[in-house]
Amino acid sequence: MTTSAWDEVSAAVAAAPYPVVVLDSDSERAARCLRELRITTTSWLGAVVGHTGGLLVDHGWLRVLGSGTEALPDILDRAEPASGILPVAYDVLGGMYVWATNPAGRPTIHYFGPDLLEWQDLEQGYADWLHAVLAGSLDRFYENLRWPGWENEVGAVAANQGIHTFPPPWSKEGHDLSTVSRAVVALPELVSFHQDAARQLAGQAP
Repeated sequence: MTTSAWDEVSAAVAAAPYPVVVLDSDSERAARCLRELRITTTSWLGAVVGHTGGLLVDHGWLRVLGSGTEALPDILDRAEPASGILPVAYDVLGGMYVWATNPAGRPTIHYFGPDLLEWQDLEQGYADWLHAVLAGSLDRFYENLRWPGWENEVGAVAANQGIHTFPPPWSKEGHDLSTVSRAVVALPELVSFHQDAARQLAGQAP
């Protein structure tokens, strides 16, 4: 008999050191996502997709994709089946997390950050990554990309929006986000802005 991993995920959500909002799911959308991904709720990924519209973690700084809501796309929105790349989360600054196969042939979480403009293999599977996130890893992971009072500012931003900073965090002048100009923009546009910058500045195609 197989059991859902949702009990484990929800326990980690409840124990998180920062606020985590579980967005309601639509059963039909959830079933479609699970079917197209060929996964079940016995995995952490399947549990998030099957039981939530997504997760808003740490005042909404991180948006973990599930079966989607009006404000948050579903996990299939920018999936690339042919390349084996599955976007699983975005952050408020336009960073992107994908689940993809690494050179060793193991699927791991990769992060494209708006400060480095390059992909980093976090060398964690989906469950290990999300468990670490819900255990408090965001505090350290983003310690150089936060500014005084960010909690209230980020908390007021909708799930389909992000914060564009100028100068951008990948520029020398934009490293200190407490001194830059910040504006709320559509999240897809912000993600594309940073990835286009990577292609133009480094010839990299995320």
